[in-house]
Amino acid sequence: FGKCASAHFHAQIRGPPYFFGRGALLPNAATKEPKAHATPSEWPTQSTSAKMRNRLKAARTVPVALALAVVAMPAQARRDSVAATYDTHRVKAIEFVIPVAAVGAAALFTGDGCLGDLRKDAQCAFNDGGGRKTYADDYLQYTPMVAAYALDLCGIDAAHNFKDRTIILAMAYATMGLTVNGIKLAANERRPDSPARNSFPSGHTATAFMGAELMRREFKDSSPVAAYSGYAVATAVGVLRVCNNRHWVNDVVAGAAIGIASTKLAYWLYPRIFTKHKGQDAPAVVALPSCQDGGCTLTACIAF
Repeated sequence: FGKCASAHFHAQIRGPPYFFGRGALLPNAATKEPKAHATPSEWPTQSTSAKMRNRLKAARTVPVALALAVVAMPAQARRDSVAATYDTHRVKAIEFVIPVAAVGAAALFTGDGCLGDLRKDAQCAFNDGGGRKTYADDYLQYTPMVAAYALDLCGIDAAHNFKDRTIILAMAYATMGLTVNGIKLAANERRPDSPARNSFPSGHTATAFMGAELMRREFKDSSPVAAYSGYAVATAVGVLRVCNNRHWVNDVVAGAAIGIASTKLAYWLYPRIFTKHKGQDAPAVVALPSCQDGGCTLTACIAF
């Protein structure tokens, strides 16, 4: 139930309290000093009313203990729930190293890069120089994002509710869009099938992998198969972009890395912007006063 600390304040109202039991200290009528070693024959006899009062004193501690237990249990359950929910927001800095390195490596294969000529060989392996074969990739890029809501409607529990999930998705999409379009303007890379200079990186692939990472983080605990299925769809989108001669292979690699990194960044930023994480972990304090014959007691429980 957490750790509890109790503080007791006892105010004497009338007469010295009597404590009954073997080896207890008993008041001496002549000197008013306690006798250290009392024998059974010297024990005073309790009246019926005194026995009843002592039993009532002992009984009063039971509701206090039960109340502290009832209050501490929800506090512990709330902390366990928060820990489970916010486990998805634990993103290590090293997780961004691979996506950033992938974008940097893909940039070496652009037209102005030192490995630019090698991408033509890779392009021939996927496309023989023909035109566009299918438009499926224009729609498949959104499938992982839609699935992140459809799976929840089908009964598979997501890590976040609809509102939180939508905010995280909006943050990831905004990050991805700004990054992709910023690099497109800076790279000014020509497409393989047209003179348009907005090839590097692939926006379709970035969108698909952004949704795939969202699915993984939302459903990895409730349904691992469904969680990683988004990556299969995202990979298909990347392959189709090359097969349709809309992008170079390095465009797709960079787009995938940006999409994944955008979602990771959104999950890392969300609790630091939209939630008060410290308040969730604050200790729960409960104070319960109780009055007894001869004094009052204040019991405080701090669960942390």
